[in-house]
Amino acid sequence: MKHLRNFSLTRWISLALIAAGVMLLVFQLVVFSRLRSSFSPGSTIAGVDVSGLDIDQAADRLTQAYSVPVELHYGESSFQVKPGTLGFSLDLSSMMAAADQARASLPFWTAFWDYLFNRFPESQDIPIRAQINTDQMRAFLVSEIAARYDQDPEPFSPIPGDTYFSAGKSGLSLDVDRSIELISMALKSPSDRVINLSVKKSTSSRPSYDNLKILLGEVIKANDFPGTVELYVKDLQTGQDMQFAYQSGEQVPPDIAFSALSTIKIPIMIEVYRVKGEPIDAETFSLLEKMMTLSDNDASDALLKTVLEPNLGPLLVTDTLEALGLQNTYLAGMFYIGAPFLKVYSTPANSRTDIKLEIDQMNQTTATEMGSLISDIYECAQTGGGSFAAAFPGKISQNECRAMISLLAQDRNGTLIESGLPDGTQIAHKHGWATDAIDYYIYDMCDAAIVYSPGGNYIMTLYINSPQQIVFSDGNQLYGDLSRAVYNFFNLGK
Repeated sequence: MKHLRNFSLTRWISLALIAAGVMLLVFQLVVFSRLRSSFSPGSTIAGVDVSGLDIDQAADRLTQAYSVPVELHYGESSFQVKPGTLGFSLDLSSMMAAADQARASLPFWTAFWDYLFNRFPESQDIPIRAQINTDQMRAFLVSEIAARYDQDPEPFSPIPGDTYFSAGKSGLSLDVDRSIELISMALKSPSDRVINLSVKKSTSSRPSYDNLKILLGEVIKANDFPGTVELYVKDLQTGQDMQFAYQSGEQVPPDIAFSALSTIKIPIMIEVYRVKGEPIDAETFSLLEKMMTLSDNDASDALLKTVLEPNLGPLLVTDTLEALGLQNTYLAGMFYIGAPFLKVYSTPANSRTDIKLEIDQMNQTTATEMGSLISDIYECAQTGGGSFAAAFPGKISQNECRAMISLLAQDRNGTLIESGLPDGTQIAHKHGWATDAIDYYIYDMCDAAIVYSPGGNYIMTLYINSPQQIVFSDGNQLYGDLSRAVYNFFNLGK
């Protein structure tokens, strides 16, 4: 009987243990089923932690995270913008389906036995899936941000009574393409949603030629010049040019006839090279040097007589100028005292009735035409083309034009246009002034130059005439101030 009682107790204990094991297994199955419906620790979807969440809870968390407005900064201004306004839409269903599939990838019983033995599944990392309409974002940035916050640069402006321009204010402009890239990255991040928009700084633009005219007018007034001034400027990089004339303190129409004085030796030099061709013999070149660097009138007459024609050399120079399209520049006689007047020239400039100066009738030009002529030399020296090649094919070579500039560059005495340039500035020019044969006063001064500067090469020709005596120091001061103003115009910020 004792044996039977022991067997019965053992059986009941065994049955109890089996029942407890079954109950524990059922409990673990219930717990596992609940855990299996949620995401494992460390799991993320689109960078959002979804550990322990079921599908619906994870979807809600993602929606909340990616509905947070992004914060845009433009300089000191900031604004919050809804993702939808920027063309962003989250592909929630696609990501949740991928996450659910990854979560349930292991067979149920395999996953259950891993759970029982504390072998936890690997965390999931589902990348973001979203669409961004960049056209919509671009339209928003252009119309709502750039249109309101971009700032145009303020140009340099003339300083009254000075030869300088005041510094303008830099502008700001939204770099739309780069900003789209930055915003797109932020929209795809659940946490980094503050963006400093890409903004470009634009420097102050060079003042316009109208601004330059204002400054030049102020310079002339400050110098209290009583006569007539005409100035021509050409940007040799862009071809843009400017004419400017002033008389008795008032701006007047340009293209005024002036005494050409020694600047007429520039067309003489051109004509000599056209006629002689390469190579120039030593005797002719020596005369050219004397004419251009020393402004020697005897050398000029010698070239007109020996290279061109003994009696009509000046008229041949004028014919060449007419062939180049210059209507107001001419030479009607030699330079020596008592030289005969070979021809009377009536030009558009000297036929004007609104402005008529007391000038040399044998030797005339305008600032614009002389500027155009030395511009032709520059273009020929640079490319071998231009007006010379068109008017005289094969007659004036690129090397000859470079030789002309070399001769012009030897005219260095520190006066007129040269006096207003910084030390070391390269200049190729021909200057001149004349004393009256009766009272020995100066009434006319001129200079025609190519200036090579860091901000760009340019042409500047300047002619002045006064009914009163021009004291050389006063005239030179006017030239220096006007030259400095033009140089500053081309070299702002250099």
